[in-house]
Amino acid sequence: MMEETPYTCRQTLKTPAPISCLAKGSSGHFFAGSDDGSVRVYNPDTLKVVKAIRGLGEVSSAVCMSHNAGGLGDMWVASNRHALRFNMDTEKMILAKADATLTLELGPDDDDMLNELSLNQKNSQLAFCLDSGTVGVVDLSTKQVSHMKTSHDNICGTVKFIPDRPSELVSGGYDSKLLHHDFHQRTVLSRFDLGTSPLSESSGVSMSPPFILSSAMSPSGVLAAGTADGRVWIGTGGEKMSGVSSDTSIKKKRRKWEGLKQDEAFTADVGHGPITALTFIGPRTLFTSTLMGKVALHEIGGPNADGKLHISPKWTRATTDVNKVNAIIATGGLIIIGGLSERGGGIIEVWERGLRSSDV
Repeated sequence: MMEETPYTCRQTLKTPAPISCLAKGSSGHFFAGSDDGSVRVYNPDTLKVVKAIRGLGEVSSAVCMSHNAGGLGDMWVASNRHALRFNMDTEKMILAKADATLTLELGPDDDDMLNELSLNQKNSQLAFCLDSGTVGVVDLSTKQVSHMKTSHDNICGTVKFIPDRPSELVSGGYDSKLLHHDFHQRTVLSRFDLGTSPLSESSGVSMSPPFILSSAMSPSGVLAAGTADGRVWIGTGGEKMSGVSSDTSIKKKRRKWEGLKQDEAFTADVGHGPITALTFIGPRTLFTSTLMGKVALHEIGGPNADGKLHISPKWTRATTDVNKVNAIIATGGLIIIGGLSERGGGIIEVWERGLRSSDV
């Protein structure tokens, strides 16, 4: 049953150029990257910009290195074919390319752009993926770059480390494939092609192939992938169970993550149009957004007695000012949605829980 949406839009933030990516910092701050080569850092309470980076060239991804002190810490930014590391606790309010403490050239040429960066739990490895379909990992202690032996046949748009698996990651591409890699051996451990998975009855005809545009990994090892044809693929085969009851104790820790196993996976239609952004806010609680701004919260359930898994929408709400959605994150009690405004500029909606419109 659908519930009333517990979130309302607290504020809309505008930027000159479209928002391409969002990242959350360790102190509740959030970071927004733009097509014009800028990154802005927002304070979650005031929603004011407290720091910025300018003049980088198109920013496609940003990730923050979590740390315990109260500061902003270090941040990695993907810009064109480079990954740049910045210390965000510097005195400077506005940083430039020259302020990067480390610059890594990860794309071999100007046609091969970086799409997504991802950090492992220990902040010791940085994964990246490229337009050419290449997936790679940088060992941050040695700066050694390794490329996976198997690439995607088309653009690789998304890459994620697998929680509690020190050498495993998963990538998704416009070839509709999910590849599960051992990044120390550089080999593929398992794979799944969404192009072969049947459409559910409800959708009828699909106009676009199931290119994988977005992915999210829950802390318990559940993988979600969003496709260009309005579906979400959910894989629970690698899920770590907490609270061991008699029926779950069978799921012992396997030698390898088994998140792509077909008998513990399913696809669901969650929207008309491309699923451009996903984020987990709990082990089985997932936010999805379509390109046109239909945001929904889902709960993954099962397996039932018949062994089947399912996904149920809890509520859905449309963006008001974000015309095309590129990114969604959850931080503190906030949902941050970034993308393009109707006029083609940058726009961020900040949703917060529990305020009714009459309270504002």
